[in-house]
Amino acid sequence: MYIEQAFKYQHEFWRYLLGILIVIAAIIAGQMPFVVAIFMEKGFDTAGMDESELLRVLDSNLTLFLMLLPFAIALLALFFVVRHVHNQPFTSLTTARKKTDWGKFWFAFGLVAIFSIGVTVIDYFTSPEDYVFNFQAVPFLILLVVAVILVPLQTSFEEYFFRGYLMQGLGTLVKNRWLPLIVTSVVFGGLHFFNPEVGKLGNIIMVYYIGTGFLLGIMTLMDEGLELALGFHAGNNLITALLVTADWTAFQTNSILKDVSEPSAGLDILIPVLVVYPIFLLIMAKKYKWTNWGAKLFGKVEEPVMLNPSEES
Repeated sequence: MYIEQAFKYQHEFWRYLLGILIVIAAIIAGQMPFVVAIFMEKGFDTAGMDESELLRVLDSNLTLFLMLLPFAIALLALFFVVRHVHNQPFTSLTTARKKTDWGKFWFAFGLVAIFSIGVTVIDYFTSPEDYVFNFQAVPFLILLVVAVILVPLQTSFEEYFFRGYLMQGLGTLVKNRWLPLIVTSVVFGGLHFFNPEVGKLGNIIMVYYIGTGFLLGIMTLMDEGLELALGFHAGNNLITALLVTADWTAFQTNSILKDVSEPSAGLDILIPVLVVYPIFLLIMAKKYKWTNWGAKLFGKVEEPVMLNPSEES
């Protein structure tokens, strides 16, 4: 079982607190190059800028690189924590299976990629006035390299940290599944509160962010591993970065299209969470024959009985 296997390693709660502090320190250190680059470009004028203005100070590809760099550094820090603070193999943070199932990763990646591209193409042809063709070969190729390398590192860090490290840590502490699911989903969504999208669309967008956290958490618990969540999150963010940008989004890139419509918060927020996400889960449940939903999402986490050598003999 995915959460239960953390019991095999050093799982005292103080180790998780130490691990969280190390990861936070790594994120702060990783943000320094962006802060320095902005300051060198604008000096003390940056003090009065809001987040949207700060994101436009540098070249968009450089901005994307510097924004994603902290996640890559944090992923390395998390790897260090798991290996050396918990003496836990990283595979056990990925899956309850003997080895990582990359087929599941690519299935989830492809599922969300096909959906995102399909919806965008349909919207482009039904509402062409909402889009500007933004493609420029050289900037896009640079974006492609940056995004393909760093976006999966960003999404992998978030999955390993929230649905992996915190899910297992809280699970071993409270010995149930529902509380780690709720806490990791709400915290994951809550950390998006300062995104430019919230200022543009209002707090209702938090339904989408927290709902996405629940979707990824349910995938992880039902499938006893991170592979589906890793693939889904990477596919969603990578296609978004490459396909469509807007002046009010966290990722402002040299993408193929630019959305120039005035965004509205309403059904556009609720339909993905209430309709599309359940369909994704049903597709995965059918393909991977998920059963026993109640126990896997709300059941107890039981510490296995570890026999000492004398008892085994």
